[in-house]
Amino acid sequence: MNDASYSSNKSASRDDRLMLALIFVPCFVLLLTLALIGQLIGVHWQSWLPGAEQKSSIFSGVHAAVYTFMSHII
Repeated sequence: MNDASYSSNKSASRDDRLMLALIFVPCFVLLLTLALIGQLIGVHWQSWLPGAEQKSSIFSGVHAAVYTFMSHII
């Protein structure tokens, strides 16, 4: 009985990682595009993204914003 529950937990973990990747990657691309457009036109883009206000680089700001956004939808 323990073996069956262990295998179901293992597949659930894999499903969770897949779900996380399917949410994280599109959100990261979308927010990175928004931040790059803001950077190109010279706007302070950190204020647009929640969680990115104190970050110095564009990638760390977008990474923080995606995790902040994901905490609201998951």
